[in-house]
Amino acid sequence: MRRARPAAIAVALTMWSVGLAGQTITQRGFVEGRAAVFPRETVNDSTRLAADLLAREEVFVQAIEWLQLAGGLDLRASSHDQVEDSWRLDFEDRGIRRPRLAVRRLSATFVNGPLTVDVGKQFIRWGRADILNSTDRFAPRDFLDVIDTQFLPVMAVHPVFQAGNERFELVWTPRMTPSRMPLFDARWFSIPSPIPPVIVDGGSLIPAGSQFGVRWNHTGESVEGSVSFFDGFNHLPALAARVLSGSVIELTRLYPELRAVGADVAIPTRWLTLKSEAELFMSPPEAFDEYVLYVVEVERQVGEWSVVAGYIGEIGGSADGIVSFAPDRGLARSMLGRVSYTVDPRRTVSVEGVLRQSADGMYVKGEYSQALGQNWRLTLSAVGFAGDEADFLGQYQLNSHAAATFRFSF
Repeated sequence: MRRARPAAIAVALTMWSVGLAGQTITQRGFVEGRAAVFPRETVNDSTRLAADLLAREEVFVQAIEWLQLAGGLDLRASSHDQVEDSWRLDFEDRGIRRPRLAVRRLSATFVNGPLTVDVGKQFIRWGRADILNSTDRFAPRDFLDVIDTQFLPVMAVHPVFQAGNERFELVWTPRMTPSRMPLFDARWFSIPSPIPPVIVDGGSLIPAGSQFGVRWNHTGESVEGSVSFFDGFNHLPALAARVLSGSVIELTRLYPELRAVGADVAIPTRWLTLKSEAELFMSPPEAFDEYVLYVVEVERQVGEWSVVAGYIGEIGGSADGIVSFAPDRGLARSMLGRVSYTVDPRRTVSVEGVLRQSADGMYVKGEYSQALGQNWRLTLSAVGFAGDEADFLGQYQLNSHAAATFRFSF
């Protein structure tokens, strides 16, 4: 019965929305197919061609002046076993694979003067930097492909009070939504040893507690900034290893408690915009160490050109003896950059890259995107990795690939 509740809620809200005659109803959606070709095999995955299909539909209903309803569904398919076989309607986003059919969004927005309250399944984004948002604590991601990430929605109550240039936010989530990490038997899970062990998936121990956050944000002509506090759990997993027998190892995903204090600032000048963001992470010592993750960057817009360059650093924190999947920390002590050019209203070209300051790992991605008519878009990309297999980026050196994506929007 518990699994049927989300479906019943979705159907009820849809019927209610359709029945609101005379109200403003808008929708958006797309169908997208993506194919990626990997020239090389990895030690635990011989697949060299992977294809994915995603269909998404979202509906927004302005029921009355002070109430907006929003709902959305995702339908997925995958040739690489990254999508569940079950046709159940997923509401929780807690599986290690992407659900075949999922509620992407189901929320109500109440507005009363300067106060706005969002209730339900929604997306909450914090932070100001373009390269890495260390303060983004309510934004878990799908890291099945590590670099081609997608944000996951969370169940939350999210009141926002706007007073002039000051914005005050509270967030409460009844349960945490974990990020998805690469599957243990897929190419994006790297096994550095020459003779890899047999890995048994021990499942995920997801904590049952709620999470809370508060943020103050100031927007001004000469400076913008915010300060935030988070009390909950790390949505990126630590891995507990247990030897079963010989070369057979069981890995279990754990999500330790986390408290974090963060701040960000953006200072626009005549020539460029300076941005910085930092977060102090505090966890039980036996689960995670304490550290500060920060990013500094400069952004310059010249005509159709956009240039972003920055550095991600880490202060403290050794992580000795801790096995975890942490892409944010994996990019620490790295220089990053992105250059994009808008050729015309239909075509864009971009190049982005990451280089470790030790030169032990690097990543570069080039992308070309073109609109074909009013509804179609083609995106071509090429991704390259290099470096030492002990480095976070270098470990994916066998995952360099090319990809093509077709999207039909409606």
